[in-house]
Amino acid sequence: MKEKTTIGQAPIRDARVLGVPKMLILGLQHMFAMFGATVLVPILVNTYGLPLSIQTTLLFAGVGTLFFHACTKMKVPAFLGSSFAFLGGFAAMGAMDQGVYAAMDGAEKLQYACGGIVVAGLLYVVLAAIIKVVGVHRVMHYLPPVVTGPIIILIGLNLAPSAVNNAATCWWLALVSMAIIIVCNIWGKGMVKIIPILLGVVGSYVVALVAGKVDFSGLDVAGLTGGMTPIFGFQPFFTDFGGNVAKFDISAILVMAPIAIASMMEHIGDMSAISATVGENFIEDPGLHRTLIGDGIATSLSAMFGGPANTTYGENTGVLVLSKVHDPRVIRLAAIYAVVLSFSPAFAAIVNSIPAAIIGGVSFILYGMISAIGVRNVVENQVDFTNSRNLIIAAVILVCGLGFTGGLTFQVGGASITLTSLAIAAIAGIILNAILPGNDFHFGKSANSDSSANLGKY
Repeated sequence: MKEKTTIGQAPIRDARVLGVPKMLILGLQHMFAMFGATVLVPILVNTYGLPLSIQTTLLFAGVGTLFFHACTKMKVPAFLGSSFAFLGGFAAMGAMDQGVYAAMDGAEKLQYACGGIVVAGLLYVVLAAIIKVVGVHRVMHYLPPVVTGPIIILIGLNLAPSAVNNAATCWWLALVSMAIIIVCNIWGKGMVKIIPILLGVVGSYVVALVAGKVDFSGLDVAGLTGGMTPIFGFQPFFTDFGGNVAKFDISAILVMAPIAIASMMEHIGDMSAISATVGENFIEDPGLHRTLIGDGIATSLSAMFGGPANTTYGENTGVLVLSKVHDPRVIRLAAIYAVVLSFSPAFAAIVNSIPAAIIGGVSFILYGMISAIGVRNVVENQVDFTNSRNLIIAAVILVCGLGFTGGLTFQVGGASITLTSLAIAAIAGIILNAILPGNDFHFGKSANSDSSANLGKY
């Protein structure tokens, strides 16, 4: 049966029938959908004292998306943006002051944090290889929602103090950003509902401009000469290559790598959601092992050169639903736009001028949402907490994640190793789930088990 080519009716799987101008606009729509959340990650990481570059983030979001499409045979309409799952790790690295980190500046701490993310990305490849050999159902049996749910809850809860501290710099401005996001998300229609974070930031920024709350001391785009910020130019990835390459340390690896457990669950949930949206089983073809490899290597590549972890974006899945254009070509156009935009220092400077209070207001919603998604993970998968096994696992994870506020430092062979509270919680949960009898979780058969986590969706 021949598909119709009118947006809003039958799904369109080949956007070329719409013509080049409409394809370009559709790609722009996807870029706007991912944009707010993607640039928010480096903005938040900077508040932890780690100078993560907005330009580098955009560059590797675009490059990572194109690489992901190549790995998945150009079949999966997914965009890879910045992952919020690793924010807790960045915050922990920013606060590290033991051992070699005691006198270390934020730029070098960021390099070690990125080294940990490189390893986290490689864990995707390991899981992909295992899935290829033994099958996805057997692997996921050891990562049930009773483990992943509480870990996701902790990611949001550990970040909560940062949101309060930023919002406290100007409470009324923080409340404005929160109000815009809530209104857009609940009562918005069409594209407005898809990009509430972006609209919340932009809307409250306009209010801050009118109220004189924006500091332009780091920005001057009145011209292109002198000490002024150029509109176009190379980014830190090119101008300070050696200063951005990841460094490796066992403590940093143990801070960042365990977060891959949550982000891999997010990936699997997103692949299920995209499959359901498009009406094709991408977990079978091109295969979950291919999507994991694409996401994991894109993450490692980004972190190797000073960028954040990548993840498949639920925002862009929402655009697929909205437009009913399911052609991966429009996603690749969005990736190209992101790469082009990454070469604008003036744009990065404008983003860096956003008041901390706005970031705090957005964080109130975002961090709380991460924890709420962890709760939804547990509820939708019908985790039975009348079962003492499940209760013990969840209890130990939550107490470890909230109780070890300063982490745990110990010596191994003369080397100082620090485990953050989130790493301790993840390790404890996985071990308990493996050794306690009665694990009856079966991926693909248990209630809603295919959508184990969806960080970043709202």
